[in-house]
Amino acid sequence: MPEITHHADTDALGPQQPLSMVRTALGYVAMIVLAVAAFFVIRHYGQSLVAPAASAVAPAAANAKSPVGGILPVLVALAAVIALGQVMGRLCAKVGQPPVIGEVLAGILLGPSLLGATISAWILPPDSAPYLGIVAQFGVILYMFLVGLELNAEWLRGRAHVAALVSHASIVVPFVLGAVLSLYLYPRLADSQVPFTSFALFMGVAMSITAFPVLARILTDQGMARSKLGALALSCAATDDATAWCLLAMVVGVARADTSTAVLVVGGTLSYAVVMLLGVRPLARRLAYRWDGEHLPRRAVALVFVALLASAATTQAIGIHALFGAFLLGVVIPHDSPVAKAFMQQLQNITTVLLLPAFFAFTGMRTDIRLLNTADQWLMCGAIIAVATVGKFGGTIAAARLTGLGWRESAALGTLMNTRGLMELIVLNVGLELGVIPPELFAMMVIMALVTTVATSPIVRRLVPAH
Repeated sequence: MPEITHHADTDALGPQQPLSMVRTALGYVAMIVLAVAAFFVIRHYGQSLVAPAASAVAPAAANAKSPVGGILPVLVALAAVIALGQVMGRLCAKVGQPPVIGEVLAGILLGPSLLGATISAWILPPDSAPYLGIVAQFGVILYMFLVGLELNAEWLRGRAHVAALVSHASIVVPFVLGAVLSLYLYPRLADSQVPFTSFALFMGVAMSITAFPVLARILTDQGMARSKLGALALSCAATDDATAWCLLAMVVGVARADTSTAVLVVGGTLSYAVVMLLGVRPLARRLAYRWDGEHLPRRAVALVFVALLASAATTQAIGIHALFGAFLLGVVIPHDSPVAKAFMQQLQNITTVLLLPAFFAFTGMRTDIRLLNTADQWLMCGAIIAVATVGKFGGTIAAARLTGLGWRESAALGTLMNTRGLMELIVLNVGLELGVIPPELFAMMVIMALVTTVATSPIVRRLVPAH
């Protein structure tokens, strides 16, 4: 798993080039208005589509009989995915890929996609799924807390409006294209019990994700983290993460409730975010600097963990996912405080080496690429990859050019923003748990996440020589 902590020198941003604030503001407003109008047009046509009845097809591993029971399957699964993940991660690093790619592949290789249901059931027994799921959820909650801690507001200083425009363009364009693609996918892959609006919203969000931690690792490997382009990419990715998770919270609220309840869920989410940012953040800022990070007292550790669990439980109770509360708590704790540094240092290994492999194993059990057994399904998978890439790449380039960046810098930034990695897998698992996407589409989207992430490093090396 890539290191989470990467510091960018904010001075590397350099002096801000004169920009037309009016042009930028008009472009931003026009983009949002057109995107909202386009989604309502898509929704109008999509609501007349009829999805097929719920498929009885499930990942093969889920249908296989487990040869063992109790805690043993969980221990075997974790040991297998950690060991193979380390090997695959090292192999990926040798060819210039983020190690997280190897760790994700380890989970998929141990699942039914390669080994088949029978052999996979010995390594990742179906009986272990509920327990692995709990460990995986806890690992993801801690991981999202660390991602929130990593967001550094200093990256936005002097370039907030540029980062916001580029980041939101890299969300809006793939979001709209994902909704358009839903018109084709919904009558072929969706469950008839899932409303088109929920399906289209989820596909839009899933197309819009950027993997902030993986992007940071790529920039560090390329020696770009302290460059002007690297700092801008980190700023855009930070803004992208915060915005995308807010959108996901809205989508989860819509998918889990009827229209009237969904309004309450979205309202509760926005209210909670306001309370955290305006009420809890000043308190967290005062407390976070009271202790020495190297000798953090137990009461401070306990206080942060209680706050983390309470925040996660609150967002879960509101009707959205617990990981949103964990992420939000990380955001309100000052990035450079002793408490933040201590938690990033002490939690990183236990989270990424021990707990997240449970998530990779859990994802591997749910991913059965053998479900894609027709030419049409592989064409759909190719269309998903193409739309995801064109949306991220095209939206980023258009906004970057509008703000004055050159073609090469804009192309490099667009390639970086197309990195999805682990963040995409988290979103996809949320969609599968909600029943918004079926196993076949889940497998296609996992392939898309891997392909777009693998493509990033070699393209960036060609566009921007290593520093």
